[in-house]
Amino acid sequence: MNEHNDTAFKTTGIKWLLPVTGYLGLQLEQVNFLACQLFALAAAFWFRLYLSPSHVSPLVRHAVATLLGLAFLIFSYGWYSAHILIMVMASYLIIIKADINNVHRYTMVTAMGYLTLCHVHRVIIFNYGIPSTDFSGPLMIITQKITILAFQLHDGMCKKSEHLTSDQKLVAINARPSLIEYLSYNLNFLSVLVGPCNNYKDYTDFIEGRHISRRLIQHTGTCNGQNGYDKTLDVSPRNAVCRKLLVCCVCMLFYLIVTRSLPIKYNTDADFVSHAPFLSRLTYAFFSIQAARPKFYFAWTLADAVNNAAGYGFLGIENGKASWDLISNVNIVGIETATSFKTFIDNWNMQTGIWLKAVCYDRAPKHRLTLTFILSALWHGVYPGYYFTFLTAIPITIAARAVRKSVRHFFLGSTALKLGYDILTWAATQLAICYTVMPFLLLSLEDTVIYYRSMYFHVHILSILAAVALSRKHKPREPSATSKLSCPVSLSSSSPSAPCSDQCQPVHSNNNGKLD
Repeated sequence: MNEHNDTAFKTTGIKWLLPVTGYLGLQLEQVNFLACQLFALAAAFWFRLYLSPSHVSPLVRHAVATLLGLAFLIFSYGWYSAHILIMVMASYLIIIKADINNVHRYTMVTAMGYLTLCHVHRVIIFNYGIPSTDFSGPLMIITQKITILAFQLHDGMCKKSEHLTSDQKLVAINARPSLIEYLSYNLNFLSVLVGPCNNYKDYTDFIEGRHISRRLIQHTGTCNGQNGYDKTLDVSPRNAVCRKLLVCCVCMLFYLIVTRSLPIKYNTDADFVSHAPFLSRLTYAFFSIQAARPKFYFAWTLADAVNNAAGYGFLGIENGKASWDLISNVNIVGIETATSFKTFIDNWNMQTGIWLKAVCYDRAPKHRLTLTFILSALWHGVYPGYYFTFLTAIPITIAARAVRKSVRHFFLGSTALKLGYDILTWAATQLAICYTVMPFLLLSLEDTVIYYRSMYFHVHILSILAAVALSRKHKPREPSATSKLSCPVSLSSSSPSAPCSDQCQPVHSNNNGKLD
């Protein structure tokens, strides 16, 4: 009871729904978040049907989206929303006042610096008892948006077309946004609480009513109408929204019934660590990590459904049907069936991977993988567990790449061998992910060390040995900026289920690497 009161005291958002927390067994921050997202879902349908571009001007759509987003922030976080507004306004001043040749650098330093200060503040205020949702979540999304916009603005106004990659050309911005456009892009109610990050040009196309038609033209124009599209095709998001809401319901039930019975902290319980056999500890770790995923699935899928309900997120045509996965943040099937470390990362927090690729991996002159992991860790916060996770992922990624190059071809000779290889690599991948992300959820240095000691650091040891042993066979080389990589930031611009040839791929991949 004291813990509940303490959490309520620290909450700066509106406390109207505090009585509901007892019935649902959720923290007030979680209830406020859920209430805002459900309201956003209803508002999204209204926004698409009654504030469509054919009925009102883009200015009205920008203004309404911004005002609703601000209302959600204040309802959920109260005066902590000031941190988000300060960052947005400071970044806009940089956008309009700074030298365009350095605007991306100034914005990145300012945004990441302020985010880091807020992360430190969060540690001091909440210690390790942080709520599941707090103001740092929206701040992290805003950081992605303002930095990727700054880089795209620099690309469009300072670089020659031939110096840009094909992806960069498509999203480059040729003029500074107005204040209302900038506020709407960063603070709109569709993505202000949990994202996902998206490209400025895609968002303005949506607000101005060009979003669906432009992507249909891209497909039909490039593929000569051979992608299953015809003029009578229904591109309504209704089916996509219903499907994603069903996934949300399943994930919520799983969270309420299963996740709570498998607490992550039990992995470091002194009695459990001291007396349980290694296989028992390994098994519990595996299932507790599996049980922790649905809360992320729920939040990201609901956010995706909200955007779709407003008419945003149209990707293109797949097998004659409309796909609404342009800004999807998670591929649940891809995650649960992943047979490699890279495949898992490619399907987890996908829009964050696109951001990391756009602002770091594609632009780093060397040490791309390491720098990208470091940026991802800094973006997440200052808890030691985050850094253990991302530093652990580096040797595992290198080892997985080396093993694949050295071993995989031996199992491609028959269907039975390939099936056996897939089963083995699936189990190895899921166990490696479990081992890697455990510190991310434990947060503290003490708990992380306890857990890794209980596991005898076996994944660290095996991955380093594999990387060293197999590097003699396959000397690692730095991948080029245009090749497909076995690394956490895939540079392939193709969607995993593209509707036609490589020349007809959607503008943005939903299978880019993620480092969350």
